[in-house]
Amino acid sequence: MSFLQDLWLFLAPPDFPHKLSDSFLQSMATSACDAAESDSCRDDAEALNLKFVAIASILLAGVIGIAIPLVGKNRSVLRTDGSLFVGAKAFAAGVILATGFVHMLSGGSDALNSPCLPEFPWSKFPFSGFFAMMASLATLLVDFVGTQYYERKQGLARPTEDQVRVGSDDSRPGLESGIVSAQKESNGTIFGEEEGGRGMHIVGMHAHAAHHRHSHPQDACDGHVTEPGHVDSGHAHGHGHSHGFGDDDEDTGVRHVVVSQILELGIVSHSVIIGLSLGVSQSPCTIRPLVAALSFHQFFEGFALGGCISQAQFRNRSAAIMACFFAITTPLGIGVGIAISSSYNPNSAGALVTEGILDSMSAGILVYMALVDLIAADFLSKRMSCNFRLQILSYCLLFLGAGSMSLLAIWA
Repeated sequence: MSFLQDLWLFLAPPDFPHKLSDSFLQSMATSACDAAESDSCRDDAEALNLKFVAIASILLAGVIGIAIPLVGKNRSVLRTDGSLFVGAKAFAAGVILATGFVHMLSGGSDALNSPCLPEFPWSKFPFSGFFAMMASLATLLVDFVGTQYYERKQGLARPTEDQVRVGSDDSRPGLESGIVSAQKESNGTIFGEEEGGRGMHIVGMHAHAAHHRHSHPQDACDGHVTEPGHVDSGHAHGHGHSHGFGDDDEDTGVRHVVVSQILELGIVSHSVIIGLSLGVSQSPCTIRPLVAALSFHQFFEGFALGGCISQAQFRNRSAAIMACFFAITTPLGIGVGIAISSSYNPNSAGALVTEGILDSMSAGILVYMALVDLIAADFLSKRMSCNFRLQILSYCLLFLGAGSMSLLAIWA
């Protein structure tokens, strides 16, 4: 027996047992990665039927969710400036926030930290958080550039309106006419007119609006304007105390245009991954809870997106295109998953890296949009600060939406 032991030690390298155990564990991990799902709940026929049910259910939920604010924007109950809509939008913002933090970010982290991927570099750096951070910063940049672009485009499209409004908004000769006449040169032209004819008209309009915003202190909530020695008798002078609010409304409209487009980009990017993951699954145990969870998720994401599209006041054709694009994305992803389910391995290195990066980037986009453009924009607004009941309702619905969507992580 001692002879055999000596022969084994002579033939085998000193670290052979460790190499053997490492090789065995590696082969086990590889076989686990090659096996997409456990055979205990695999049923291809039932899974296919559930996928068709999922396509119909998710498509219907998405259509209804995005159609409610678009179709009901002219109804008194469902108007985008009504308290009911603000509360529902707060709930939807909570859903989107939880989708980013609880579902997408954790999914991206799981994919990029999978044992099926090489240890270097994926286990040496928190790539999921890094990609989410970079996507948030990129969204901020796109948000800024898009807003600047639409503001300039809108400003160039309405020069005539600005000129007419400068001449007609105020009938008092001592204010607007004084600003304009002070710029006249000896030849009777206005300073800057030789370079386009509109420069000082626009400057004079904004100076007049700024003068009234600072000289007419407003009550932050009731909107009434008072000034010393001025009697507010039906707003006798012609500008009607708008004081630049029109410009604020236009800026808000531009923000809604940019917000709706970026929000749709973030939603669509993760909807493709969700649909693809469901489509390639052959396990009814996995698909059943996903049908209800994704339908709920799609409905409230559609509601939030539809509200942004409605507030942006797109033309009917543009709004319909954006709505259809959102509604069909997840069902289309499911269809693609069904088509490639026989050859697609969700545990392959390429699939895991792609899924992890897209999930992480989607999480960054959705978290930014939920916090900055949905929650902060509504909860820090003058309307919210002046309506205590609306504050309570909105905060309760925000936490309810975030909690409900987080709870769905148990099944999806």
